[in-house]
Amino acid sequence: MIKGLNKLEVITFFVADLAAVRAFYEDVFGLEVVYSDEASAVVRLENLMINILRAERAGMLVEPRPVGSPEDGARLLMTIEVADANAVCEELKQHGVTILNGPVDRPWGRRTVAFADPAGNVWEIAQHLPQAS
Repeated sequence: MIKGLNKLEVITFFVADLAAVRAFYEDVFGLEVVYSDEASAVVRLENLMINILRAERAGMLVEPRPVGSPEDGARLLMTIEVADANAVCEELKQHGVTILNGPVDRPWGRRTVAFADPAGNVWEIAQHLPQAS
């Protein structure tokens, strides 16, 4: 085990339309932009920052690997714990967010709803379900 690998600090999304994705996180998630320039915008969750970076500026971060396109399909799912998945699902719909699937009760004890941001990054909200007795 490598010591010190215990805190996720930043997730960076590579996007084609910085303005649309930034607006999504400001308007739908209600997040504050803590940094921005012509190439990126950084928003903060309680315990994590999301760096929204123009895809054409991302190559140097992942070279020699290429930057993938949204058409390549989902390669990552980020989950946010919520108290009421049904209520949050309805709020997402009110913001014009397209629901990919759910609400659905999963066998691992969560009620989940999946959706994507304008860049195709897939998110899931998950509500802990009470244990059956």
